[in-house]
Amino acid sequence: MAPSNTRPDPLTVEVVQLIGEVVARYHDEYEQAAARHTLTGAQARLLGLLSLEPLPMRRIAEKLRCEPSNITGMVDRLEARGLVERRPDPADRRVKLAAPTDEGLRMARGLRDSLDFARAPLASLSADEQHTLRDLLRRMLTQ
Repeated sequence: MAPSNTRPDPLTVEVVQLIGEVVARYHDEYEQAAARHTLTGAQARLLGLLSLEPLPMRRIAEKLRCEPSNITGMVDRLEARGLVERRPDPADRRVKLAAPTDEGLRMARGLRDSLDFARAPLASLSADEQHTLRDLLRRMLTQ
């Protein structure tokens, strides 16, 4: 899509600024939660991602938008701490998957549970409003 030469309307500017503030607060809280678990923010994000499903290094790099060599180092460090393990991909035994250990899953859950900056504001919304917000965010991400 080609960029528009017209200036965005004030409502669009405000919405974009508010989204930016939410993202910044999320990242700040995530970094603080990671530090409490003696992890970097990137390691915490990797562990959270793996808690959803085991993944090959290349796919992790795509999802986290970084170089595969960076992922290898992060997985090495998490593996040394007993939080992640490498296992063969059942679909292609030449490929190794990174997967969380039981301790890694517990830590990922603890990280997720400690991220509460949005809990109170979301709790102030009705279930219908929460569904609407979710649906609008999903729609924005599919554009």
